Amino acid sequence: MDRLETMRVFVAVAEEEGFAPAARRLSMSAPAVTRAIAALEERIGTRLLHRTTRIVRLTEAGTRFLADCKRILGEIEEAEASAAGSHAALRGQLAVTASVSFGRMFVAPAIFDFLARHPHVSARTLLVDRIVELLDEGVDVAVRIAHLPDSSLSAIRVGSVRLVVCASPAYLAARGAPERPADLAQLDTIGFSQTASPAEWSFASGSRVEKVLPSSQLLVNTADVAVAAAVAGRGLARVLSYQIGPELRAGRLQVVLPAFEPPPVPIHVVHAEGRRAAARVRAFVDFLVERLRSETWLT
Repeated sequence: MDRLETMRVFVAVAEEEGFAPAARRLSMSAPAVTRAIAALEERIGTRLLHRTTRIVRLTEAGTRFLADCKRILGEIEEAEASAAGSHAALRGQLAVTASVSFGRMFVAPAIFDFLARHPHVSARTLLVDRIVELLDEGVDVAVRIAHLPDSSLSAIRVGSVRLVVCASPAYLAARGAPERPADLAQLDTIGFSQTASPAEWSFASGSRVEKVLPSSQLLVNTADVAVAAAVAGRGLARVLSYQIGPELRAGRLQVVLPAFEPPPVPIHVVHAEGRRAAARVRAFVDFLVERLRSETWLT
């Protein structure tokens, strides 16, 4: 078995998380798949897979090798398509990451539309509320809401979001709208934190930062629950502006304390290969950038 075919076998085993399902996918025998992986690991000189009786997992070296295999195989597919005169038909798999909420609201719909235009492209999403290392985790494109450090990644700014305090109009009519951050101490707030303790709310007060630690009857760990609680009149929530776009449009929520908001946070579409990226990656980046720049709640 040549090296390219061995790479295809390795990718199948990694994606299927097992030798038997990879064999079925490739129309090979399970022993042939096992021998191919054993020969690959012997040639490379390192273990690529952790094997158990139930499942197969990638080692750290295997994770890096998987990303390289996918890139190489994708480039070969594109070269063959180009030589055959069908370069316009994009092919291969895209791996895209974003935060859970942003990915659900904006990235996933863009992926759906892109796949509808390019039926020979497949996609894998990784929607998680953490920074994903593109090369280490085999991801092609990321959307990051943050001030980016200098790196070798290509980044295109597509907009920004604000950190806002909001409440339902009914709650504000009954309890009054805060005029300064200190007024929050007299109002109900909805804590939003990934830990068991509420997080401080920081505000821009002239040239200094003013911090408030609200006392919350309700502490939640996801933004969508915080938004739902605010709509239900449980108090004031602090979330990113895009997370309440539909509620603002429908009049279910109202932003307060806008003069004390910290500076907006930029949104970037990030990918690793620059102009050397696969055609499907470049095409999707262009598509996603245009889509996100047209979104009302990301400016």
